[in-house]
Amino acid sequence: MYKSYDESIGQLTNQTNKIIMRYLNSKLELHDITLEQWIVLSKLSQQDKITQKQLAENVDKDQPTLARILDILERKKFVERKPNEKDRRAFRVHMTEKGINLKKQVTPLLENLFETIVLGISGEEIETYKRVLSKIKRNITIQEKVEK
Repeated sequence: MYKSYDESIGQLTNQTNKIIMRYLNSKLELHDITLEQWIVLSKLSQQDKITQKQLAENVDKDQPTLARILDILERKKFVERKPNEKDRRAFRVHMTEKGINLKKQVTPLLENLFETIVLGISGEEIETYKRVLSKIKRNITIQEKVEK
């Protein structure tokens, strides 16, 4: 039995997440992008020319946070926001050629970094890890709905 779920799961998860983020950010800064910005750019590459609201849902960010990230990505010329023809209050976001080129450069880099991160961990262990994380996420989501 665990001494404490907080100590055995909560703190370890938090520490591991911080280490991974710090490691990835240190590598991504060579490409003038942060992990938060990369996540937005990566999701946008999967579904280009979507509204900011849709993108915020896809990356699980509130709209003001996403707007700040998009401001930075737009200044760096990785994305553009264009008025939405269907709703003048909304914007459609799309990747620029520079953003597309960045995605092509960074994707193999991240794949190599994750190969290093999971070195010595079997495919079966990775699948178990993903299943456990998905169950934890589901439990929290259900609990949040119950508490509303």
